[in-house]
Order: sequence, then C-alpha cells, then structure tokens
Amino acid sequence: LLYYKLHEDAYLGILVGTGHQMVDKDTKSIRAALSDHLKSRYKRHDEYPFSEINHPKLKVVEVKVRPAYKNKVGAYPMSETVKVPVVTVSGDNGNGYYICHLPMFEESFYYYDTKQFKSLVAHFASNLLNQKTPKEIYEYIRQGIPELDQITLRVNYNRSYNEDYYYKREPEVLLRLAEQYPPPKSVRRSISAFPEAAWELEQQVDLVLEHLINLRANVLLVGEVGCGKSSVLKQAIKKIVKRGKKDNLDYSFWRIMPQRIVASAKYLGEWQENVEKLVYDLGICNGILWVDDFIRLLQIGGDGPEDSVAAFMMSYIQQGKLQLVGELSPAQLESLRRFLPGFVDLFQLVRLEKMPELKVFVILEKFSAYCEKNLNVAFQAGTLELSYRLLQRYYPYEGFPGKAIRFLSKAVSEAQIDKRASVSKEQIIKQFVQATGLPELFLRDDKLLNQEGLQTYFQSKIIGQPAAINQLCNIVKIFKAGLNNPHKPITTLIFAGPTGVGKTASARALADYFFGEGQRQTPLIRIDMSEFQHPSQIAQFIGSGREIGKLVKDIREKPFAVLLLDEVEKAASSIFDALLTVLDEGMLVDAYGRVTNFRNAIIIMTTNLGASNQRSLGFTDTSDASATYHSAIAKFFRPEFVNRVDGVVMFNALNQADIRQITLKELEDLKQREGFTKKGIQLTFDESLIEHLSKEGFDPKYGARPLQRKIEQLVVAPLANWLLLNPA
Repeated sequence: LLYYKLHEDAYLGILVGTGHQMVDKDTKSIRAALSDHLKSRYKRHDEYPFSEINHPKLKVVEVKVRPAYKNKVGAYPMSETVKVPVVTVSGDNGNGYYICHLPMFEESFYYYDTKQFKSLVAHFASNLLNQKTPKEIYEYIRQGIPELDQITLRVNYNRSYNEDYYYKREPEVLLRLAEQYPPPKSVRRSISAFPEAAWELEQQVDLVLEHLINLRANVLLVGEVGCGKSSVLKQAIKKIVKRGKKDNLDYSFWRIMPQRIVASAKYLGEWQENVEKLVYDLGICNGILWVDDFIRLLQIGGDGPEDSVAAFMMSYIQQGKLQLVGELSPAQLESLRRFLPGFVDLFQLVRLEKMPELKVFVILEKFSAYCEKNLNVAFQAGTLELSYRLLQRYYPYEGFPGKAIRFLSKAVSEAQIDKRASVSKEQIIKQFVQATGLPELFLRDDKLLNQEGLQTYFQSKIIGQPAAINQLCNIVKIFKAGLNNPHKPITTLIFAGPTGVGKTASARALADYFFGEGQRQTPLIRIDMSEFQHPSQIAQFIGSGREIGKLVKDIREKPFAVLLLDEVEKAASSIFDALLTVLDEGMLVDAYGRVTNFRNAIIIMTTNLGASNQRSLGFTDTSDASATYHSAIAKFFRPEFVNRVDGVVMFNALNQADIRQITLKELEDLKQREGFTKKGIQLTFDESLIEHLSKEGFDPKYGARPLQRKIEQLVVAPLANWLLLNPA
C-alpha cells in the first residue's frame, strides 16, 4: 500500500497492482477503509486481489526524458532533458523471478536478473513518459515520494461453502442482460423456418469449435457483411452444445448486445459492477459470451476507448475468467487494433474470405432444395440467376451468400402468405422494386428505354431548362445501359444558377424517376448546408465517435435516394474535405470501421455562386453565363473537390413565358388537394387570374419562388374562407 501526501489533510492511497485507490484525511483512515473493503469482498467472492510480491521494496529510479508538445502536425521537444523520479515497488514472487510495479502508470513487468532492474525501469518508464505532455510530467514530479505500507488479511482455510448458492443459483444479471443460445425448450418461441446452416463453410465451423473448446480461446470471426460469420458461429455453437451434453460438460452460450450493459446504469461505477456480476454469473454456468455488434464494446462505458467496456473486460479475459466470441468486418478489426491494440491480441482470429461465384450458386441451390422439401415453395428456372445479378449490381457493399439468402427468404415468405407454390422472376422483380424504388426499366434487360417518353417526363416536371433536361436524360441513359461506375455514386452533380429557377424541382423529379416506384416516402434526402457553417459542426454532419451525423443517418435509412446538398457553398470547408471520399469512392468509413455506402445514391449539390453577376430576367448570352458560373465554382472550391464531381448542370434565369407555364402547373397541382377531392369540387381558372398570378408571382431576383406564396395568399386563402362559410 502506497501513501501519497496531497496536502495537510488529504492522502492518496494506492493498493499496488490492484487498481484500488482512495483519498482520505490520514493514512490510518485509508488503511482501515481499504482493509474493510477487501474483507467484504472476501466474504462475497471468496477471494482477495492477487499479489505476486513476497517482500516488496520501494525504490526510486531517476529517468531522463525530453518532454515534447504534440499536435496533428508533429512533435516539438523541449530544449533540455528532465530528470523524473520514477517510483517503483518490486520484489521476488517465490518462483525464481521478480516483478516490478510502476504504480502511478498502472503498469508492471517481470525480470530475472536484479542487475537489469534500473535499465528495465528506465526503458519502460521512458516509453510511458514520452506519451505524456510536459504538463502531465510536471504533475507527476510534483506528487513526490510516497510511503510504503502493507495490509495483512486473514484467510479461512476451513471455510464451508453452500454449493447450492455458489453453483446452483440462478445467474440473475446474465438472465437480465443476455439471452441463451440456442434458447432452451422452456422459453423457445417462434423460430425461423429457414435453416441456420453454414453450407460450404464447414472448415471454418470446425476451426471455431477447436478454438472455443479445445483451446478455451476467445474468438473473433472476421469478414465482410454477408460472408456467413453468424451462420458459422451458430453452427459451431450448436455442435459444441450437442457435444457438451454427450460428454456432460454443460457448455452454455449467451448472446448480448453491448448497449444493455450500460443501459440500466444510472450511477458512477454501476456498469462496471454489471460486468463483474456478468463475469461471475458466466463462471457459475460455464458460459461463453457471444457479443453482437462487437465494435460497440469500444464505444460504450467511458469517454473513450481507453475507459470503455472493452478496456474494463481486458483484465478478466487475461485472467481466463471471461471467454468472448464475436464478429467484425476487416475495417472494424483495424479500428480495434488502433484504439485498443492489446485487446485484439487476446483473441484468435478466424477469417472468412470472399466466396467465389461457383460456391455461391451451390449454396443457393441447397437453399432452393431446402425450401422445396420443407416449405413446399419452389424457385422457377432463372430466378436464382436473376436474384444474383440484381444483388451483385445494386448491393455491391454486402457479401454473398448472406444478402442472397435474406432476399430469397423474404420472397419465399411472400409466396407462403399469398399461398403460391413457387417464386417466379416477376415476383423477384416486384420485390426488388419495393425494396429499392427502382423501376422495372432498370431491372429488366428486355425492357427498352422510351427516349421520347423520358424527355416528356422531365419536360412536364422542369420548365424553362432544356439544357438541364438533356443532361438529366443522359444520366438515365447511362444508368440503363449499365455504364455507370459501380465503385462511385450513380452520379455526382453541381446544379448552378440563380435562385428560384427549378434546381430543387429538378432534383425531386430525378429522385421520383429513379427511386420513386412504389415508395411511400419521398426518395429525396434534402440537407440544408447553411446549417453547417462552422468547422465544429462536421460532427453533426457526418458523426463523431458514438454519435451518428445527419448525412450518415439519412443515407443509411434510404440508401436508394437522391441526396440534395442545398446551398453547398455555405458549409464549412472541412465538410468539403469529408465529402471527398464520398464523391470519389461512394463510401464513408468512420473511426470505428462502420461503413456507410453511397453507391446507390445520386448526389446533387446546388449553388448560387456566380448568380450575383448575372441579370435575373433572361440571359443575353448563355455561353457567357455558363463561363461565369464555372469560373465562380472553380475559384470557390478546391481543384480536388471539383475534379471529383461528374458534371455541372447550368440553370438559366426564367422569362415571363416560363413563369406562366409554371403558374398553370401549380394551379393544376392545387386541384389535387384533399379539401377539393373529398368534396368532389372541380376547379377552373380564368385567364385573367393566370395572367395576374404570373405577374404578381414573378420576381426577377427570386425567380418563381414567390409564386407559391402568391397562390396561397390570392387563391387558397379565399377558397378556404368560402368553403368554411359554405360547408354543404
């Protein structure tokens, strides 16, 4: 036990090598309080903190370091070295070698020759001190030299145990936080009719079984999403449980979501107590903990990875008191190594590589045979090949066979609900349309693109912008032909032009054409970039650590969508840097290895750059206007940002004829409002009204934007008053 004097009425007590610390008014109070705590622990758990030192000695070794100030750019060492007195507690452990603790660093090491003691302390301490700031080193020096004391504790060797309590009681915390897998028959509820088989992955199943049972190791399955990690683990667990029953070993597996460990914790130290009880309960039932969403162990608990649930579990894993199994993607594994490297070293890794196409089809055939035999639903000829092709193209970020099994399972369920004996190509297409919003035009090679109908569609939605319509039609043609880059978003565009000329309406029209088929929600994700003008707001935009940003949240909810970044020039420059990877690779990977995929999205950024230099009512020279906008965009954005954009779509200012056409369109849309359709009221509009609204609703500076306000004021409000006065 070490005593550090903080000031006259306060001492810090550190129980070396245990993590126990406390502050009290004097050393006597610290000694008594720690002694009582350890005795209480002995009564409850029948153990004391383990101490390997038989004859501890306090020694101070001076270590020379050059403190350095560090930032993202580099390190700036001070001009002079500093002598730091490092406090050590060392001694023999009775087994022929020695152990040394560095209490204030919470580190220790073993050594065999006492002559090496000083050089080893200097080596370990200098490495630890070099990670600290000059201020932290100064604070360490100020602590001074402590006193060394010992606590003597009694052990009752004749203690009797209540075996029913220790070995047969219900694991209360484990039952509250986790669920047994496979579930026992007494609590087994509705189980999926689909097999939890690990077809073509039998070798990995046996490897997991070997590590978990024969080696009693902790295991991490590493592979991309959909490669079969969960299936391998489930199959291995079932084999282990079956073998355990045969050999009377009584293995049990418990599946837990990391969030549940901290969800019920209200007070400081409560989640740590949950982990301790969890470990104890697992020991009672010979349990192995299967952690879902394994990377979350790093994100919950304290303020960072170093004081997370994962970090807290490390000592229990090292002591063999806790055995874990989980799943990670390769990116998540690298994040785990970076944030908590020692944690990964405690696990055996079982890697699942990308499955070749031939093996995928073998698995799909086995799944098809299972469904036909056990569920009485057959797959018609060509359905498996069609499903594979569609999933390969539109879900490239997930792996086979997982995504195929999930998709086909849903198709079988739909067939059972509809009481059909087979799954056809038409049903596969229909299901894909419902999932993505993509029209059949893009999913079927036998359906040709009607180019005149395409032009007519956009002309009915976008008025006064023939050049923009042509560019949007070209995007559709490229995508239909399958010539878009599969490793980027479908396309990335900048919509440039003055305000109120149809940029947002064009984005909405494109979203409805691409992803609006059979969708209840609009496939347009609109983010006002003026809300992210400060560099610190990048966390709100893309997320930071545990928090998910608006961009990531929206695109994960709707991966098939048009992403509209409105008035993009108003965002902070740091946000443009964050968007570089999205525009170039269609991927965004956060610090914890979680991937957000933008490859099924169209990204559109609107800007008014260059509009202040143009006349609002008609351009006299369109080419000059285009050059002005391109010049303004090139000056404002960095070259590497502009180079990642597929194209700039120019929107011209509207003239009076365009405004009249927009007025007619808005009035036609007004007829579809619920108040009129429910009462069967037919509306007709006088020519003078149309002319009046066209004149009043057009502002040379704001384009057609004031038109909707005028329609609400001059048409909708008077009609509402009339309807309320004439309810019949």
